[in-house]
Amino acid sequence: MIMHLGIANVGPVPGMELDFGSRLNLLTGDNGLGKSFLLDILWWAMTRTWPAEVNPHLTAGKTALPTDKKQPATIKARFSAASKPIESESTFKPREQEWPIKAGPANPGLIFYAMADGSFAVWDPARNYWKSKREEGKARPPAYVFSPEEVWNGLENSDGAWLCNGLIRDWAGWQKEKGQAFSSLEAVLAVLSPSGEEKLVPGKLTRISLDDARDMPTLRMPYGQEVPVLHASSGMRRIISLAYFLVWCWEEHLKARELTGEEPESRAVFLIDEAEAHLHPKWQRTVIPALMQVMETLRPDREMQLIVATHSPLIMASVETLFDAAKDAWFDLDLNDGKVLLTQRPFLRQGNVSNWLTSEAFDLPSGYPREAEKVLEEATQALSNESFGPEDAQKLDQQLRGVLSDTDPFWIRWRFVAGKKGWLA
Repeated sequence: MIMHLGIANVGPVPGMELDFGSRLNLLTGDNGLGKSFLLDILWWAMTRTWPAEVNPHLTAGKTALPTDKKQPATIKARFSAASKPIESESTFKPREQEWPIKAGPANPGLIFYAMADGSFAVWDPARNYWKSKREEGKARPPAYVFSPEEVWNGLENSDGAWLCNGLIRDWAGWQKEKGQAFSSLEAVLAVLSPSGEEKLVPGKLTRISLDDARDMPTLRMPYGQEVPVLHASSGMRRIISLAYFLVWCWEEHLKARELTGEEPESRAVFLIDEAEAHLHPKWQRTVIPALMQVMETLRPDREMQLIVATHSPLIMASVETLFDAAKDAWFDLDLNDGKVLLTQRPFLRQGNVSNWLTSEAFDLPSGYPREAEKVLEEATQALSNESFGPEDAQKLDQQLRGVLSDTDPFWIRWRFVAGKKGWLA
C-alpha cells in the first residue's frame, strides 16, 4: 500500500505532501486543479510507467513534466512492506526527458487504475516488472493499459499477439464454460449493482448482426428484455466494464501465480477517477461502498486501498457511515488567490446530501439554482430591512414564487415573516 506521496515542481501546486489512509482516500476539487494528475502520479509512483507511454492510443496519462524547467522536479513515495516501509524517490532528468527508476518493485501488490474516459490499466507483480531502457527488448509488458475500445474488443501487443481477448469474447467464453471466472463475474456484477430491482444479471448469449460472428453477452433488464451489452446505457457499460476488468485481472493473476508456484497476491490498490461518470444518482450512492466489497468477493483475505477522485456530493455522502479516520482520508484541492492549495480535511458527516454542496468539498454558496440565489439574497436582506415596504415585498414575493417550491423552508419563513410585518395580505 502507498503511505505517502511527495511531489515538488510538478503540476499546478509547487509542492504536495499526502499521507494516505490504509483503506479509503477521497480527492475533491474543481476541474483543472489536479485530481486526475495526482492519480497519474500515484500510478507512476507505484508502477514506474505512464499509461500513455505504454499505450499511445490513450489521450490522457501522459508523462508529467516539471512546472519550472529551470528547477529540479521530484516525485517521492513511501510504501508499506512486511518488515519496514520502503522509500522511493526520482528526480526528473531534463536532457533525457525521463524520470529515472530503480530496478525491482517498491510496491508489490496489484495496482488497478480506472480512468475517467473508460480506459483501464493494471500492474500485476506476477506478470509485469520494472525495467530500464536498455532491458526493454527482453521485458514483459511493463503494465497492461487498455483504451476504452480495447477493454471491449481486446488488447494486442506490438507483435500482434493477444494479451487480452476483451470483454465481449471473454464474457461469452466464461459463460459457456460455466466455471469460476463466470461465477466471479456474476458475483461482482451483483455487488456493483444498486439496491432494488436494477440488478446486473447476465442473460443468454446472442448475435447482433449478420456480419458479426461473435457471441454477444446480454443483460437481463428489470422490464424483462435481454439487452446486448453493447446496447446497454453508458452507466451500465461503465459498471460492467469495471466488473469485467477486475475479474479478468484477478483470473490472469491466479493463472500466473499457478505457473510460478507462488501464492496469490494479498494486497491491491485501486485508483478510480470520477467514480460517478455516467452513473444515475442511485448508482452513485452505492458504487464506492460496493467497490470496497468487491475484493472481499474475489478473495476474502485481501487488503485493499481505494483512492477516488470525485465531483459528486452523492459519492461523499455515500461513505458517511463507512468513513473511519483511523484508516481513511479526504484531500481537497482549492484555488485561493490564484494558487492551488491541497488540504487534508477532517471528514464530517453532512447528513442530507445537499449539505455537501455547500461544504468545503464543493464550495457552492447554496444548493439552489444560480437564478434563485440572487432572489433569496434580496429576500434575506429585506427581512431585516425596516424601510422595506409592502409594494417592494409584493414584487419580491412574485419573484420568489418563480424560483421556490411551495414547501421550500425559505418560502414558508418568508410568508410567515412578511405576513407578520403586514407586507402581504
